[in-house]
Amino acid sequence: MRILLAEDDLLLGDGLGNGLRQHGFQVDWVRDGHAADRELRSGVYAAAVLDLGLPRMDGLEVLARLRAAKITTPVLVLTARDALPDRIGGLDSGADDYVVKPADIGEIAARLRALVRRAAGQPQERLQHGGVVLDPAARSVWLDGEPVTLAPREFDLLQVLMLRPGHVLTREQIEQHLYGWGQEVDSNSVEVHIHHLRRKLRPDLIQTVRGIGYGLAAPARGA
Repeated sequence: MRILLAEDDLLLGDGLGNGLRQHGFQVDWVRDGHAADRELRSGVYAAAVLDLGLPRMDGLEVLARLRAAKITTPVLVLTARDALPDRIGGLDSGADDYVVKPADIGEIAARLRALVRRAAGQPQERLQHGGVVLDPAARSVWLDGEPVTLAPREFDLLQVLMLRPGHVLTREQIEQHLYGWGQEVDSNSVEVHIHHLRRKLRPDLIQTVRGIGYGLAAPARGA
């Protein structure tokens, strides 16, 4: 999952970014409110972690502008502002969750996973499609009850598709979900990952829609 981190404290931002990457997130990091507003309007992020005390544009203004523009990207506010009026103001401005610093990185990761699941209309902890089960927290996959070992990028691609059953994603959209800033993307990387997923799971798991992209095939009746 690709997320945006908006935090102006260099030490804290570096620690948060590294910690979230260890939990399997692709993290792009910005340090001011204007950059956060600009990047969140791109629509490529599954969620955002937003500090309120940002330079150039306060986090509350970033939130208000996003929601006024009908941008529904889940936003977790992570801030030192712990007073009740601040928490109420953050949630009323459009935050989906509000966490006071300092916070455990494991809790932040869990909250982000929950926000992404709910935004996709899938509140359950594990994602299921036919005989395939994916656990985002453990980053584990099973096929018909048997564990399957996937490479990190293969897991990420499968998760992107399982969060969007019934949808077809273009290669460009998939790349935007899988790769953060500065990461080199081979021209056929998506096709290679899909080939591996079909081989490790089921040949008919992922359908190719000619001229458009890829999506999960409808599960067999009774599956």
